[in-house]
Amino acid sequence: MGSISTARRLFLKRVSRYGLSFALLTGAKPVFAKSTRTLTGIRISQSAEDHTRVVFDLTGDFEHDLFTLADPPRVVVDLNDTRRSNAIDISTRQTNLMSGIRSASKNGGRLRVVIDLHSKARPRSFELKPDGKSGHRLVVDLHATNLSPTPIKTSQEKRNQRKKKFVIALDPGHGGRDPGAIGKRGTREKDVALSVAKKMKTLINRESGYRAVLTRDADRFVSLRNRVKKARAAEADIFISLHADSFHKSNVKGASVYALSLRGASSEAARWIAKKENSSDLIGGISLDDKDDLIASVLLDLSQTATIQDSLELGSDVLSHIGKVSRLNNKKVQQAGFAVLKAPDMPSILIETAFLSNPSEEKKLRNPKHQHKLARAVFSGIKKHLKNRQS
Repeated sequence: MGSISTARRLFLKRVSRYGLSFALLTGAKPVFAKSTRTLTGIRISQSAEDHTRVVFDLTGDFEHDLFTLADPPRVVVDLNDTRRSNAIDISTRQTNLMSGIRSASKNGGRLRVVIDLHSKARPRSFELKPDGKSGHRLVVDLHATNLSPTPIKTSQEKRNQRKKKFVIALDPGHGGRDPGAIGKRGTREKDVALSVAKKMKTLINRESGYRAVLTRDADRFVSLRNRVKKARAAEADIFISLHADSFHKSNVKGASVYALSLRGASSEAARWIAKKENSSDLIGGISLDDKDDLIASVLLDLSQTATIQDSLELGSDVLSHIGKVSRLNNKKVQQAGFAVLKAPDMPSILIETAFLSNPSEEKKLRNPKHQHKLARAVFSGIKKHLKNRQS
């Protein structure tokens, strides 16, 4: 009996000494191979009824495979040379699309994550590199395939459907930690824009058949994208963004009206002002370069061209009435790539009521009576536009 135990110990000792060489010669992988990275977190969010996002946080660069399985529907993510941290609790994660998520380690250090679905979904994945705040990430977007796409309605279709008041979205520029332009007397663009917007809202709501909504009603920061979202949530028919900007030359004066351009700015001044207004989101710590697939595809759609044409006509009518109460910097509607004007389903214009960098215009913009005149002129231009469309 003792001789058998001794022989077994000698055999195990030799295996432990030469086992790795044997595995390499035969092509077998040693079971004690270590993974090179760790899955430290799984974050799940639902931004819409038909969309779920799953974010995998990893400690290093990685490779992954993504595929789907049916009966029951599942999305499978394979992460090579990866182990899962024991601190991750994924047992009770559910959304409208997914019923659960589970993982298991496979041969060769591969980690398999299975996302169980309520019904079929279309997955899309992409990798994100470290950005200073987060490390390596794998993002998996799940889109429902059994929901019919909601067509974008035109302003006229929305009005015919609800048979309600004509809704005007008023967007006072800047706000909160973003003051906008500041005049030599300390006049802040965000205050002037909000004051004119509130006066205009009062005028609009007094008139039968019209309703005004504000994208901000107080001194708070609202991102450019959220301004458009608020207008769309209110089913606005048109979008009016109000500003009072500045220029590096103090002698520049007069009001201007801008519409969106998909190709480029109509003038150097238009390009400069658009760049300045678009930087508002950067002040708020939000990147505009999000490469949103939905918005990008809609902007390329022909419906955007029709909306821009409506915006140009609206801007022309508004400009003609502003010219009755204020000097014009440009007598034609200018075009540039304003982020806040990119709503695909409603005519949108941006109004520079005057330049705070000009001392005489700053004085006017501080005057409540002049603000009221501007508000009335813009509203008159809107009504003229509607009358022209109906005739």
